[in-house]
This record gives sequence, structure tokens and C-alpha cells, in this order.
Amino acid sequence: MEPLRVCIIGAGSISDMHFKSFASNSDAVLYGVFDYSAERAEAKALEYGITHVYRDIEEVYSDPNIDAVSICTWNNSHAEISVGALHAGKHVLVEKPLAMNVEEALKVEAAVRNSGKTLQVGFVRRFATNTKVLKAFVDNGTLGDIYYAKASCLRRLGNPGGWFADKDRSGGGPLIDLGVHVIDVCWYLMGRPKVKAISGNVYSKLGNRGNVENLRFYKAADYQKDRNTVEDLANALITFENGASLFVDVSYTLHAKQDEIGVKLYGTKGGAELEPELAIVREENNTILNIHPQMDHLTFDFANAFQNQIDSFVSSCITGTNPLAPVEDGVEMMKILAGIYEAADKKSEVTFA
Repeated sequence: MEPLRVCIIGAGSISDMHFKSFASNSDAVLYGVFDYSAERAEAKALEYGITHVYRDIEEVYSDPNIDAVSICTWNNSHAEISVGALHAGKHVLVEKPLAMNVEEALKVEAAVRNSGKTLQVGFVRRFATNTKVLKAFVDNGTLGDIYYAKASCLRRLGNPGGWFADKDRSGGGPLIDLGVHVIDVCWYLMGRPKVKAISGNVYSKLGNRGNVENLRFYKAADYQKDRNTVEDLANALITFENGASLFVDVSYTLHAKQDEIGVKLYGTKGGAELEPELAIVREENNTILNIHPQMDHLTFDFANAFQNQIDSFVSSCITGTNPLAPVEDGVEMMKILAGIYEAADKKSEVTFA
């Protein structure tokens, strides 16, 4: 069996996880790299022993030796590059979000259908060990019918700046950057129900708080503390066609004592916390039990989850099996994200037919 020949598109910070994970997969080979910064692309090629560095995205599309691309670019280019690669007969792994809006997402979905190629969306939390373990309990009926979930990812100080803080390139702030992950993992574990209605709020009160001293946080390469056009905080109540609901709140900056992440699900037979670490709640013999699974990765382990994600993508491309995070889920998640921004803008509930 020939290995899957992969070209990484975009050599920014998140690409390191793509490079490392493909390099660790024996069924894949890092064949090429493209970045709008030739210097950055050359550096990655040297680091990972990659033989092909492309100077133009069209060269990537036209090279018949490339089987798949892994897209690690700004959000505003995800849809365009995905469509171009699919039309060129390449499999696609694209970082979240799939697109900047629903219209773009639907174009990607159409391209997947027309090409017959695999597209996997970078919903990396689906591939974490704690998620996979909980999913097995959910599928086994341990929680019963999940009717409510809560997801929080709150940073007290953590606007990365650069393209993350530029709405034209990112599409938004913590909602589209962080919220997409915690919303998706809840939605996935809830059985991927269709969205029915959304109410939401978006706040831009604090800016990126570049004045704060004595506390470090991740900053993009082009960070400038006076440049910011994205929200500080977003929250929403999402109701699904099956009657279940999900509450979410996410922030880049907030006057909070500490950062917080929480993913919780509540069902008719039991409940579960996925983050900050996996725990399951059951009732047996008229007694409530807090169950703590014995495992290496009780919380989200980025490197482990990313390797699982890449391995799953490579397997789907080679075997033709459906990816765990298909394009249809990327479209539905785009509906939810866009719906939250729309509800906040209109200051009224948004409904879906």
C-alpha cells in the first residue's frame, strides 16, 4: 500500500501539530508545504525533511503526486482552499471552522459531493481519549436521553491578537475560535441533533487588555495590542429539534479570578463531566454515584487528540470510510455559530426551518 502523500497548506503555529502528527503516521508522508511566506515554508521543509516547497497555491492543486492537503490557514481562506483542493482531486483536512458563513460552507459540501473525495473538519476534541470513552458510555445508554448540556471556555486574559483579533480574517473572536470546539463536542455527544432556535449575546467591553502586565498569555506572531475588532465574550442558548438544549459561554478576556473550562451533559439516566476531567454520575440502588474512570487522559490532551485526528483522517482517505468529522457536521456547526452572531446582532431569537 502506497502512503498518503500530504501537503500542508499554511505554516503558522497550529501547523506544528499537523506536521508532527503526519510525520508520526506510518501510512502518510509529508510530501509538500505551501505558505504565503516562502521563508516560513522553507523552514518547515528543512525541519521535517520535506522535498517540495510550493510558491503558489495553484502549484499545489496541479501536482498529481499530492493525495491530500491539510489546511492550516486563516479562517477566511478555509472554504476557498478546500473547494480548490477538492476540485483538483485532493482529500482535505481543514482546520475549524469550515468556513466564514453558511453560504461558503454549503459550497464546500457541494464540492465534496461532486469530487467524491474525503473532507474532514478539524473538530479535534472528538478525537480525545476522554471523549471517545464517554461516547462509548453514551452509545451504550448509560446517560439515557441527553436533554441538557453546558459548555464554558473562559479566558480571563487571552486574546492572541494578530489574525485572531481581526474579524475580516477570523470571522469573530472566542466564539468562532474556542466556542466551536466546546459546542461541537457537546453536540457530537448529544447525538448531533438539528438546531431549532438560538438566542445569544456578544460583548465587546474590554478590548484585548494589552495594558495588563505580569501575566503571560499566547500571542500571535503579528500581535499588536492596539488592534482588535472581535468580541470579548459570547454566550448562547441553543435549542434543538428533539427538545434538548445547550448553554455555552466563551471569552478571550473577562474579569474572572481564573481561566475556566467545563463541558457537562445531563441525561435521564445519568450525567457526565468531560472537562475539566472525565467523570460520570449515576443513580443505583437509590444512591447517587460519582464514577471516576481509571485512564491516562481524563482531560483533553492536545497532542494525543491531534495524533488520533490525523490517524483517523489518513485511514479514511486510504480505506474510503466516512470521516468522524464530516463536511455535513461542519455545515451544521457553521449554522450554529452564524446563528449566535445573528441572534446577538438582532437582539432576538433566530429560528431554523
